[in-house]
Amino acid sequence: MNPCLPFRVLRLIGLSAVLLTAVATFAADDYEPGPDSKPQPEVPKGAVLKFSFEQSKIFPGTYRDYWVYVPAQYQADQPACLYVNQDGIQWQAPTVFDNLIHKKEMPVTIGVFVMHGRVRAGDTNAAVDRFNRSYEYDGLGDNYVRFLLEELLPAVEKVTLPDGRRLRISTNANDRAIGGSSSGAICAFTAAWERPDSFRRVFSAIGTYVGLRGGDQYPTLIRKYEPKPLRIFLQDGSNDQNIYAGDWWMANQTMERALAFAGYDVQHAWGEGGHSGKQGTAIFPEVIRWLWKDWPQPIQAGQSKNTTLATLLVPGGGWELVGAGYHLTDGPAANAKGEVYFSELPTRKTYRIAPAGTVSEFLADAHPASGQAFGPEGRLYSVGRGDAKIRASEPDGKASVIAEEIASNDIVVAHNGNIYVTDPSGSNSNAPSKVWLIKANGEKKVVDTGLRCASGVTLSPDQTLLCVADYRSHWIYSYQIQADGTLAKKQRYYWLHAPDHEDDAGVEGLAMDREGRLYAATRLGIQVCDQPGRVQCILPTPNGRVSKLCFGGEKFDILFATCGDKVYQRKLKVQGAQAGAVPNKPGVPRL
Repeated sequence: MNPCLPFRVLRLIGLSAVLLTAVATFAADDYEPGPDSKPQPEVPKGAVLKFSFEQSKIFPGTYRDYWVYVPAQYQADQPACLYVNQDGIQWQAPTVFDNLIHKKEMPVTIGVFVMHGRVRAGDTNAAVDRFNRSYEYDGLGDNYVRFLLEELLPAVEKVTLPDGRRLRISTNANDRAIGGSSSGAICAFTAAWERPDSFRRVFSAIGTYVGLRGGDQYPTLIRKYEPKPLRIFLQDGSNDQNIYAGDWWMANQTMERALAFAGYDVQHAWGEGGHSGKQGTAIFPEVIRWLWKDWPQPIQAGQSKNTTLATLLVPGGGWELVGAGYHLTDGPAANAKGEVYFSELPTRKTYRIAPAGTVSEFLADAHPASGQAFGPEGRLYSVGRGDAKIRASEPDGKASVIAEEIASNDIVVAHNGNIYVTDPSGSNSNAPSKVWLIKANGEKKVVDTGLRCASGVTLSPDQTLLCVADYRSHWIYSYQIQADGTLAKKQRYYWLHAPDHEDDAGVEGLAMDREGRLYAATRLGIQVCDQPGRVQCILPTPNGRVSKLCFGGEKFDILFATCGDKVYQRKLKVQGAQAGAVPNKPGVPRL
């Protein structure tokens, strides 16, 4: 038994270091730190410097203290690794770092131990400070990690040591770890979850993955998202809190189960302790050894057990950049050859992506198109809100107006020639959203109203159902198409995930594959729903943005996405349904 581990009975896993994975029954919180948590006479001691920070624009008006640990082995000519901890100095971390760096069991690492923010009361005799801990730590989203990356860490790197050396911190995510306890633990996980390009190693002790500010959603999201390159160590005790927001002990086990299901490099230490830092302090040296095992080998994303991800994704494949530097791209559409067309809104240019992936200019002075679709006859239909006109372009680029007074956002053209168009606010900005039907003979009529902001639109593979996204909600509506092209049996059918910092999913473009899965461009990425309307997986894009999407390529097995100033493509194991093509009947939905 490793003498550094203060447990009476434990089970070891032999990876590259000794790992604690289970704890036998003994008195709650009966944990004592081992030698690695205590000063050793032969070990050089690092410096701990205290600072304050009051210039945050992300959390305006806040002040906070923070401490910087600089190991004795730090050399200014070599960027150091980084460990960030919430709630200030915990785990006797400076002493642990001294010992482990000396034994070369972790890399030379600068520690940043930061408190949560407070907003000072105007009159301390009459009021108390605004306590920002739960707001900053428990909330999902990227606010806190942006605070670290954009505000606090730049301030740390301006620190000059007493001997004149400046602090240099590695920008490589593989060289960065983050940790905390309770709300500080979920904060650490959220930072890495939101920005795996900046943090990839996480220590979570007695983590608050419960219903305070949405943390209870994580186990579900973890199972649905394409895995991220993270390594996580979880600790909790069976006597942790069980209060109005949830059961900490059960929530941490649910997190571990979700991470294991999703293929993450995850380990845990379960004990009998309560909501305290005793066990976390006792195991901290072993946690740090495990987090840094095999360094500098990069942490890789694992293989999820999510069957939809396995069905869709090509092993080893990923997003590829088609083009960049565009001025707000939108409206991709594929013709029968698999060529994809997209528009650059401000410059009025339309581009064509050949099946081989090369990009060329199709039209130099087109109408700015927020949505595009090919019809069965090969014409490219485009819509935009600028002049409330719908146009059709011939293969030679010659365009004609086919409808007016429809301030459109998106369009789909059925195999029978019927056109469906979403009108977020009508030609009058105060008018309600509408869904229009335009027939081949030019007749137009409103076939639905009442959505908050009608955005994306697509057809089911058999073209019996129309799907319409509501940008200002987390719903996509489903309608049954009648023989005359009108809509009936409207339902709020597809339920989407929305980010914590927004009031809606922000769903825009839609696409379908031939098996009836719906692909929705949302604030969280591309959410893929099954036929019964449930999100089964989420594919984030490389730059975190996506507005419209379509299937293209020679076999229609490449998903194209317009993402701000970039266009990406990704080869999948499934084929897209083409609205202008002959309808196909998908398989029977699974319950």
